[in-house]
Amino acid sequence: MTRDIAVSFEFFPPKSEKMEETLWQSITRLAPLSPRFVSVTYGAGGGTRERTHATVARIQDETPLRAAAHLTCVGATRGEVDEVARAYWRAGIRHIVALRGDPADGQGASYAPHPGGYDYAASLVAGIRAVAPFEISVAAYPETHPEAPGADSDLENLKRKVDAGATRAITQFFFDNSAFLRFRDRAAAAGIGVPIVPGILPITNFARTVEFARACNAAIPPALAHLFDDLDGDPQTRQLVAASAAVDQCRALRDEGVSEFHFYTLNRAELTLAICRALGVRAAREAVAA
Repeated sequence: MTRDIAVSFEFFPPKSEKMEETLWQSITRLAPLSPRFVSVTYGAGGGTRERTHATVARIQDETPLRAAAHLTCVGATRGEVDEVARAYWRAGIRHIVALRGDPADGQGASYAPHPGGYDYAASLVAGIRAVAPFEISVAAYPETHPEAPGADSDLENLKRKVDAGATRAITQFFFDNSAFLRFRDRAAAAGIGVPIVPGILPITNFARTVEFARACNAAIPPALAHLFDDLDGDPQTRQLVAASAAVDQCRALRDEGVSEFHFYTLNRAELTLAICRALGVRAAREAVAA
């Protein structure tokens, strides 16, 4: 498999000095792979706004990476959101991941637009587009957003975001490739012409992954669950199995014409680095030597 694969990585802003050290170790290890961009998440209710901004600014200033900042509708007026976008533009950030965002009380709580704020992601995209000519990525859900009335309405929502100016869709993580491929076909039939990039979650902890999947409506195939049976007390084997499973998933998608992957790193480099290497994504100097 050749280096025609493009990758991007997602991180979250650290909450402590120890977590910050782990994050920057991961960034340092993954940076040589020359990702298309790296994104930094935004907490529920905008709770990590300052830490997100600080992390994005540091990546932009201290590394050769292209940083993308998450920006949500929640917890701020339109004017406040617009000012955050302008601050990113002034700082040299040219890419925003525009999301509705989770309520301040977290997933499962009822969502209500902020008074005077952007109501949903489509209007947020339009607002960001009016501030400056950002590259704008949005979320997509191969297995349907948990709050959507149905798959068709969820796809219509993605179409609204693209029509408002989004330039890329990044999917929620999934483990059933057929769900992604069906979604990709339906999106194309609906006239959605932007790239739809599969989000890949390397499994660092299977029990936690099951919780994540349940919250976002992502199915876990029985065959995948079987791979992790009885591995709770064997982290080394579990990591090898996790890397192998993710590589198999990406290779199968590559066979279906997918050439770009977005990895949810959980701020850890080891698994993502191993997966990328197995896929043929290496540092530039390694690629030349090969």
